[in-house]
Amino acid sequence: MIIIDYKDTRPIYEQVVERFKTLILKGAILPDEQMPSVRNLAMELSINPNTIQKAYAELERQGFIYSVKGRGSFVSGDGNLVEKRKREYLDEILRLAKEVLEIGMTKMELVFEIEQLQV
Repeated sequence: MIIIDYKDTRPIYEQVVERFKTLILKGAILPDEQMPSVRNLAMELSINPNTIQKAYAELERQGFIYSVKGRGSFVSGDGNLVEKRKREYLDEILRLAKEVLEIGMTKMELVFEIEQLQV
């Protein structure tokens, strides 16, 4: 489920956050499904439980999960998460497109490159 890349320059907790966000947004983890316990996930990944706790706190702050005292953490049922994420990605793409146009690429070249994407 979660794989840590020790060559990645990002902190481990950020990698955990990004992986869970991807799993949640793609529907691999369903709304109200229980997240792995901090202790079990820390043992599985061979990392400090405080790192997992920090990742879960960040996921909760961003609205991806919620905590139930004494029961654990669960995936949020907020249907707007996907739309918010799409908007964030689109804003970033538009920012980059503006920069590439400012340095001389034409709109036609940009559109051509986008059309060449393989999904």
